[in-house]
Amino acid sequence: MKNLSCFIFICLVAPLLGRAQSISEIEWKSWSELEQSIKEEPKPVFIFFHAKWCSYCKKIEREIFTKPEVIAKLNSKYYAVEMDVEESDTITFEGRKLTNKQALTRRNGVHEIPLLLATRERFPFSLPATIILTKDFTLKKRYFEYYTSKQLLDFLK
Repeated sequence: MKNLSCFIFICLVAPLLGRAQSISEIEWKSWSELEQSIKEEPKPVFIFFHAKWCSYCKKIEREIFTKPEVIAKLNSKYYAVEMDVEESDTITFEGRKLTNKQALTRRNGVHEIPLLLATRERFPFSLPATIILTKDFTLKKRYFEYYTSKQLLDFLK
């Protein structure tokens, strides 16, 4: 009887824990999901470019993107997209096929999307790179450094 009670309890609680876990993470979208979502319901876009070798990118992912207030703000007010800049897949967005042409000639080639959105005049491309676009998909802000959760929440206002 005790085992049956434990089994029933686990069956009832496990789905609730699964739902709580999904709420505690940023709802990252792919580029194709972003394109469809913007058409259905325009919202500002938050883009985080990173690479496996970028220590500050990993620190942002570990320390900032796990904060409940950051997760809540991004999930409720923005479409969030994250991308490894060394991605080699062809991505189609707004009818354009974008690739990582640099991967053919460089060891750590950067995909066209981050190069288009996160390249600055007089400065080479650098990480971490965070881009905030308006709901009309025009550039609002770009950040090229580590930030705290408080700073990020201020950026997102």
